[in-house]
Amino acid sequence: MSTEATAGEAPPDPPRGVHPAGQARPWWNLFPDIPVRCREQAPGEAPRYARRRFGGDTRELSGAFGDLGTFIPHIVGAITVVGMAPTGMFLSFGLFYLFSGAFYGLPIPVQPMKAASAVVLTQHLPPAAIAGAGLTVGALLLILGVTGIIARLARLLPATVAAGLQLGLGLALALLGIKLAMATPWLGGLVCLLLLALLGARRWPGALLALAAGIALGQIAGVSPPLPALTFGLHLPALIIPTWGEVWQGFVAATIPQLPLTLTNAVIVTAALTRQLFPREVHRVNETTLCLTSGIANLLAAPFGGYPMCHGAGGLAAHHRFGARTATAPAVIGIVMVLIGVFCGDQALALVRVVPEAALGALLLFSGIDLAQAAKPQRFERAELFVVLLMAALSIALNPAAAFALGLPLAVLAQKGRLNL
Repeated sequence: MSTEATAGEAPPDPPRGVHPAGQARPWWNLFPDIPVRCREQAPGEAPRYARRRFGGDTRELSGAFGDLGTFIPHIVGAITVVGMAPTGMFLSFGLFYLFSGAFYGLPIPVQPMKAASAVVLTQHLPPAAIAGAGLTVGALLLILGVTGIIARLARLLPATVAAGLQLGLGLALALLGIKLAMATPWLGGLVCLLLLALLGARRWPGALLALAAGIALGQIAGVSPPLPALTFGLHLPALIIPTWGEVWQGFVAATIPQLPLTLTNAVIVTAALTRQLFPREVHRVNETTLCLTSGIANLLAAPFGGYPMCHGAGGLAAHHRFGARTATAPAVIGIVMVLIGVFCGDQALALVRVVPEAALGALLLFSGIDLAQAAKPQRFERAELFVVLLMAALSIALNPAAAFALGLPLAVLAQKGRLNL
């Protein structure tokens, strides 16, 4: 629909959710608006519209809790297996969520680093070595962002690389969701049905209602731990200063296996997915800024008991799938995490354990399918389609880093027309 007004006519009303660019903001709105181009505008043209950085749609509440399926299992494991303090973990995740929402103006997620978390849980790294891992991975991400290396790398990559990694990650999340849902099949099935019924209802926070229903059913059936009797207090994180030996231990054990996964999933694929989901908005999300914000967050959080964390394409798909479109969703989940960390302390573990695995699995299933669909593998043909499917299969069978290393040479050959199939 054209936005141009003919002579003598009043200008058309702006599309839903936006207002004319340059419109004065309310005095209490301290955050700049997000510029938005209409469909008739060329990519380089100055945006005609803008939207508020924080939206008021009730579906933002649903989207805020859409990524708990990738958050809670890692956090529970870190607290129970290696003795991480809940206060430092929840506080750092919450503050990073608040910053990400305010800085980007989009539902950019904050997630535990998966490969590093797997090492932490299997090798039982002590909290000081985990802090060393956070410091080293944060420093490396900061260097890659400041020097512009990550941006140059992203520009050189064929489109099939991001699509293959995105498709594989989405299918892997969906499979993990099915596995978690099957922990209590009847409960997982009921939550999936409820999510299906609520997805089309724009006024209802589907993910939040589904989680509440899952918790209620888990309590009634006795398949979840009972609701804890909480006593609130003021809890502050303890300072952790690792020795050089512990920094090296964290670097070798956790940072080295994590860095390729972060650069592919948390940076390159997240930036690509953001451009797909928000093509008309002029936002700050790109490979360089994602590297910088993840690096700074880890450097600041590690000495206070923070867990290695980054952004992630799966988390973005989850937030978006359940209704998040603005900074409101990350602000909501960030405030919840800060409150849990500061006022619940060690009782935070008992609080998050009441969420049944089956309910988390249902959320993961839907967001994984959404992420896989967004890869749009059907836009590729012949050799390029083969590369996309191969990288997706390798991501599931091995991991995204291995898929990147093995698939990149084939992607380059396919792009140059030298891979004939």
